[in-house]
Amino acid sequence: MNQKFSNQGGAANSSPNAIVRWLTSTIMTRLFTPEKLEARRARAEVQRKKAGEPHRVIYFHQVDDGYSHLAAQVLPALAERYDIELECCLVRGPAGPNLPEPDLLLQLSRYDAYQVAPEYGLEFSRHEQPLRDDLRDRASTILAAQNSEEFIDRAAVVGRAMWAGEADKLEQFAVEFGVASNNDTVQALDRGTTLRTDLGHYSGAMFYYGGEWYWGVDRLYHLEKRLAALGADRKPDTPLLFDRPSLNVGSLKDNGSLTLEVYPSLRSPYTAISFDRAVQLARDINVKLSVRPVLPMVMRGVPATREKGMYIFMDAAREASAAGVPYGRFKDPIGEPVRKAYSLYPWAVEQGRDVEFISSFLHAAFAEGINTNRLSGLKTVVENAGLDWSVAKGLIGSGGWEEPLEENRMAMYEAGLWGVPSFRLLNAQGESVLALWGQDRLWLFARAIQRELNKDQRGDKSQL
Repeated sequence: MNQKFSNQGGAANSSPNAIVRWLTSTIMTRLFTPEKLEARRARAEVQRKKAGEPHRVIYFHQVDDGYSHLAAQVLPALAERYDIELECCLVRGPAGPNLPEPDLLLQLSRYDAYQVAPEYGLEFSRHEQPLRDDLRDRASTILAAQNSEEFIDRAAVVGRAMWAGEADKLEQFAVEFGVASNNDTVQALDRGTTLRTDLGHYSGAMFYYGGEWYWGVDRLYHLEKRLAALGADRKPDTPLLFDRPSLNVGSLKDNGSLTLEVYPSLRSPYTAISFDRAVQLARDINVKLSVRPVLPMVMRGVPATREKGMYIFMDAAREASAAGVPYGRFKDPIGEPVRKAYSLYPWAVEQGRDVEFISSFLHAAFAEGINTNRLSGLKTVVENAGLDWSVAKGLIGSGGWEEPLEENRMAMYEAGLWGVPSFRLLNAQGESVLALWGQDRLWLFARAIQRELNKDQRGDKSQL
């Protein structure tokens, strides 16, 4: 028997009630408009000047994190280019509800860092196996003994030896740079982790400046632009050190041999700002598109902390603005609205409008502020997707969608991914070429597609 859903909020066990959903929507919409962001930045600058403080950037380094090793490599250039005081802290990795899949995250950080490093002019070799504990611990004792100025110059050098498995070189650095005792190292990790928590974050490879967080190399362009706007750029007429790579579709077109898998969620801010761009990327290059939606993490029993939620919504707003994507008028679709929408999804697939349906729902919930828990809101979603509401309203609450979504989730996990949006590029044989998590990796998939097509083109010519 099909499970039917009422038109009132908060009926599903995993859903917040209507009041909580409304409060979340109202708060997030008001907090993260471009105007609010600029106002917070202006207040931070007034406070900095009033206190007579320098432009102080705090960097939080997690020794066993691939993203942190990339960030460590940019510290000298960042400190030289900008008129800042760069403070460096050691931290432990995220824990508890902020890290539902700790092993997968470290594995992904190694794989992802390997993929993006050359694109940024950095280095990170492939590490399929976890970092050895003894190498991590020794590197930690060395870095814990460094003041911030020394850390800037030495973090990448120590990290390079650690990741290369060069225990002898680490011992050489221990003699040359000095080491902290185990107890002092623990205390340094405690101090850095506590400071990061007090400032409102949970992850490694993070930069903090003036009340705002910037994740690793991928968000440095936001920080660089902010510092430049404040007159702290010593070379204002030169390009940014680490601008976001452009999403360039390239000149080669596919004949349908490649497949781009997209794993979206209907309650994901990052999905909302990237889904249409991923679809357009596939269409522009004539790559086959496979959309494989999953349930939101919080509806799968994965808790979301306040600090994580706040960062995600802030960062998504910032990324959307940079990409010129409509975003910010938010009506939280968690729980029953998502279930209602997914109950219509199999029908949308049958009508050949599944992509349009997901796009319409995300735009309604994250850009237009439409309450998708109401029949009127869902009607708007359906009709904007080019579907017939007179048919759709009789299908709301239908079953049959749960198993395919779970299969999609398992496929995502098998690819070493768990967050959304995730993407996977498959070759003509159905083999995975690239599998990554994050809306900020579409540019890398565009480049990977061009490399695959170029490889195929060279192969065709070799047969002549």
